[in-house]
Amino acid sequence: MEGATFSNYSWIDFVFSVVGVCTFLVDWGSDVWLATEFYRQGDFVWFSVLISLMVLSSVVVQMFSWFWLQYDRQLPRFCSHTHGVGTVLFADKVEVSCLLHVLQLGFLCRHISAIRQGFRVWWRKQEGSEYAVYLTHDLSMLRLIETFCESAPQLTLMIYVMLRTNKAKTVQFVSIAASTTSIAWMVVDYHRSLRSFLPDKAKQDWGSSLVYFLWNLLLIAPRVAALALFSSVLPGYIGVHFLIMWFVFVLWACRQKTEFMDSVGGEWLYRATVGLIWYFSWFNVAEGRTRGRSIIYHSFITADGGILLATWWCYRDPVLTESYAAALLIALPLAYILGLLFKALYYCCFHPKMWRRPLRDPGLPNDLPDADVPFRDFSIQDSTLSSQLLNKRMASHASHFYSNQGVNRNTDSTKRAESPHL
Repeated sequence: MEGATFSNYSWIDFVFSVVGVCTFLVDWGSDVWLATEFYRQGDFVWFSVLISLMVLSSVVVQMFSWFWLQYDRQLPRFCSHTHGVGTVLFADKVEVSCLLHVLQLGFLCRHISAIRQGFRVWWRKQEGSEYAVYLTHDLSMLRLIETFCESAPQLTLMIYVMLRTNKAKTVQFVSIAASTTSIAWMVVDYHRSLRSFLPDKAKQDWGSSLVYFLWNLLLIAPRVAALALFSSVLPGYIGVHFLIMWFVFVLWACRQKTEFMDSVGGEWLYRATVGLIWYFSWFNVAEGRTRGRSIIYHSFITADGGILLATWWCYRDPVLTESYAAALLIALPLAYILGLLFKALYYCCFHPKMWRRPLRDPGLPNDLPDADVPFRDFSIQDSTLSSQLLNKRMASHASHFYSNQGVNRNTDSTKRAESPHL
């Protein structure tokens, strides 16, 4: 590695871990409250949809968590890096860990483990900083998956319910606020995890995270709103729309030959999850230049969004929607275009355009601009495990997100997958 070291665990990491578990618990609590209200009022269809989203999200997240625990156990000398600092709660006891994941408690155990390990490192100044960072990176990935499996679909459901009933209750506002907070926190937390892999001279400030957040907010929000509006006039067709789109996206992911997970079953789970995420937002999964794929995706989603809005406009109730119909028809496309502009702004002004060089010329100055800073030469965990504990899952995402060209990495199964460009 070119003289760079991985970020040490800090009090900010600890705060992010604590806020992350608080956000998770509040989001979960609001879901239970809303589901109870639906059941009490006899809205069994909405109750069933909400419970299905909660169960689906939890099962998918637990499966990823379990797969990753299995992969970590197989890494050479992984135990020596975590000896004396502990691992994920009960991870060393396979039967207990499996039971916790079956009971849908694996994700919560990871949160508790990250807080426990972070407290040891930050407050008590004990060893294990690398593993504490390792845990936070896994949590960031799992929050990303949980957000698009539950929070985004649930936000769509809540807006749909408000449109169908033409009224809003306190519990619905709470649920919308919780889902929105979860999505916003995921965006900031995920970008912060990506930034931690940059060389010190290329560290990005919080301004880049702000632009990154605005770009994602302005692209995801119109998409969610368009889906909710379409559902409000043709509720029986939104399921068909999702299945068709999801199937196409999964095929596209398969065609790009993703190799993110370390097993066949895990890879199919990853591709199915990518298809779900693509239903709401762009997520890059293949090596090489991504501009072409991004243009194809946004063109496709723009056309689909236009069809959804046109369908809603034709089938809406002119009387009930008179106060906001025209405003939405104008605001949603403009918001999406503004999101694309913020995305272009990020890549032009804030995104370090990096690549990996074999060796750094010692005669080069230390204050190179972002555009000329080479990316870290990652030693992804394989048969020659790095002396530093590196989370290969987040590292593979970061290496492609911050690179113009694919970064070659030797692993047991050739190359790993590319990053999500949310």
